[in-house]
Parts: sequence; C-alpha cells; structure tokens
Amino acid sequence: MGTTVGVTKAPGDESLAPQHTRIMGRPSYFLAWFGGCVSIGTFAMGSSVVGTLNLIQATLAIAIGCFVIGIALAINGAAGYKYGIPFMVQARSAFGFAGTRIPGLVRAVPAIVWYGFQSWIGAGALNMVSATLFGFDNLIFYFITFQFLQIGLSVMGFQGIKWLENIGSVFILASLTYMFYATVQRYGDELSANLLTMEGSWGMPFWGATMLFLGIYSTMMLNVSDYSREHKKGTGPGLLTTIYAMSILPCTMFMGLIGYMVSEATGTADPIQVFANAVDNTPLLMTTLLFIAFAQVTTNVLNNVVPPTYVLMDVFKLKFPIATVIVGLLAFATFPWKLVQPESAAGLQLFVQTYSAFLGPIFAILVVDYYIIRRRTLDIGKLYDETGPYQGVNYAALIATAVGIVSALTFSAVSWYASLIPAGITYYLLMQHWGPCQRFRQ
Repeated sequence: MGTTVGVTKAPGDESLAPQHTRIMGRPSYFLAWFGGCVSIGTFAMGSSVVGTLNLIQATLAIAIGCFVIGIALAINGAAGYKYGIPFMVQARSAFGFAGTRIPGLVRAVPAIVWYGFQSWIGAGALNMVSATLFGFDNLIFYFITFQFLQIGLSVMGFQGIKWLENIGSVFILASLTYMFYATVQRYGDELSANLLTMEGSWGMPFWGATMLFLGIYSTMMLNVSDYSREHKKGTGPGLLTTIYAMSILPCTMFMGLIGYMVSEATGTADPIQVFANAVDNTPLLMTTLLFIAFAQVTTNVLNNVVPPTYVLMDVFKLKFPIATVIVGLLAFATFPWKLVQPESAAGLQLFVQTYSAFLGPIFAILVVDYYIIRRRTLDIGKLYDETGPYQGVNYAALIATAVGIVSALTFSAVSWYASLIPAGITYYLLMQHWGPCQRFRQ
C-alpha cells in the first residue's frame, strides 16, 4: 500500500478497496476542498441569524465554526489517509458490516437533499441568465438539464472532481470577492447603522450560530476518509488541519456574511434574489449567476455525490458509475423548490440541527474507536472479511448513537456539540465492559 508515483487511474475507476493510486497532491487537495465547500446552504444560514447576532458576532461565529471543522476533518480523516479506506469501510470496526449501513444511510440522506437543493439553486441562476439575455424562461428545463450535466461529471469519479475543482476554485473566489465588495458598497451605510450598533448575543444564540455553520459540514466530517484516501502521503496532521480550515474559511465567510448582510438590508432569504439585489450591473450579474451555477456543480460532485454513491456500492454491490447515476436521479425526488421559499429558512435551520443530532454521535464513535480502542492501528484484513469478527452489528455503537441522539435533541440549539461526549463515553464503556461486543475489539 502507498503512493504509486507517476501512475494515475481511469475516470470513474473508484472502489471501496484500499486506495493504492492517490491522485491529489497538496495544491489539488486544497483546491478540492475550496471549490467543494461553496454551499448555498451557508448563505441561507447567514440569513437565519439576522436579528440575533451583530456583524462582529456573526463573523466570529463563522470563523470558530471553520476552525472546529478543520480540526474535526483532520481527526476523523486520519484513518482514511493512513490506510486508504473509505468511510463505509472505516466504520465497520465500530458498527459491524451490517451495522455500518445505518451511519451510511444517515450520511447519505442529507447529501441527497443538499444535492437537490443546490441543483435547484444552480438551475435558477442559469434560468435567470437565460431569461435576461435570450428571453427563454423555463426553470424546469434548466433543472433537468443541469442535473443530467452533473450526473455526467459525477460518473468520471475523482479524476473529474480533481479537474473540476482545480479550475473552478479560481473563478469561485473571484466571484465571491466581487459579491462581497458589491454588498458592502451597496448596503454599507445601512448595515453599519443596524449591524454594528446592535447588541446581539454572546450566549446560546452565538454558540448556536457556530453550530449552524459547523452543522452544514458535519456531514463531511463523517465521511472525510472518502477524500483523504485520495491525498498523496507525506502531509502531517498539523498541515492537514491548516489545509482543511483555510480552504473552507474564505467561501464560508463570504457566503455567510453576504447572506447575513443582504438579508438584513432587504428582508429576503432567497439566495438568487439576494444576489440579484446585490448587483446592479447586468453583465456582472450574469457573470455572477454563472459562477453560482458553477459553484453548485463543484460542491455537489465532491460532497453530495460521493457519500451516497459509496453507500450504494457497499449495500447493493454496484459499480461506481451506476451508483452515481442513481444518486443523481434520487436528487430529483427531494422537491428542492420547496426548500428555497422565503418561509423555508427556519425549516432549513431545523433540518440542519436535526440531522446534526444523528451525525455528531457517529463522529464521536468513530473517533473513540480509532484513537482509543484501536490506538490508530487497524487490521485491514478484518475490515474486508465479511465472515470475520466484524460481521453483523455492533450494538455498542448503536446504543451509543441513541444516547448521543437523545442528548442532542435535548439541547437542539447546539445538537452536534451536545451529542459528542455522551456518545463517545457510552461507546467506550460498552466496548470495555459489555461481553457481546468484545469480538469487535480485535
């Protein structure tokens, strides 16, 4: 096992086996996360904290969220980076072969929802360009076309992702920088009056806001091994944490603050309308909308296609290209047009808080399992042996997950944080002292 210098792999040649050919160096890996994290959901999250936080508090909440995200990604991605295994294999030692399907599906559902949501946003941007320049206004046509375009790109696997993210990141940064500048120029006077003098809160609303931004990425914290296994060996934990945090921070900061500032000034939570309001120059508006559409593609193919695809490959033994097509078709069924309504900002916030309640406990269990139970040493043979000690379900992990969920739902405003310690301690104690799960300690 290890990096095979000078050797690459064919497009779509992905599997759940240990990764032998790693195609992403540090620049490519940085740009993959940079371009792959332009979540329009971040924009909506910025809108959702209007009225509770002032501008300084919102900025700090985003920065803290990104810092925690960087650490969490480096911690949970270590197993995938070291052994070249994906999330669905990494989880087998804690949950068992059959039990792994539960965290797999928990990870796959929000990914498919975001896939549909962001595809609708991208299609909306393309439709606005088309309606303005050519007079052709048909959102359904662009949604279907846009979705099939993304399916075609997804089939190419990480070769396509690497190419797409490397090129897309430059354009995305330029676009967001301009959008931020335009927002401040247009609404600066009003914002300074409203947002800087507002008292806001440093209490639960503030920490709840850090979790909102963090919650969007809690999905990726779970399956980060799917990506770290593609990164060439030789990068230490400190540098990896820096790569994660610094690649996520710019886009999250720009998107969150633009959403926050323009929603405060205009009162709308629809991202497309917000961007349209922020730019009063037609050519620049068209260019920006195209960038928005492009950003949805770069984010979807990395973060919303890969996880459910690997789940389908594990559960139904499908090939990667076939699984990506199925995931793309499932995204149609998420009814994304309902999620972008102005009255949906609160519903989207509730959705993030709720699925974070499920993702936090699983994250804690994986970390305890790898660092404390196995002391960062995995038996790769057992992870791929369906008749070995990890067969079936490890009920210690399921019980710990349930304990974490109860804790998270009890403190729903900070659900991800609240679930970590109860789930981690429960899993550790059961693995230490409960007889039925002792075979999973091997």
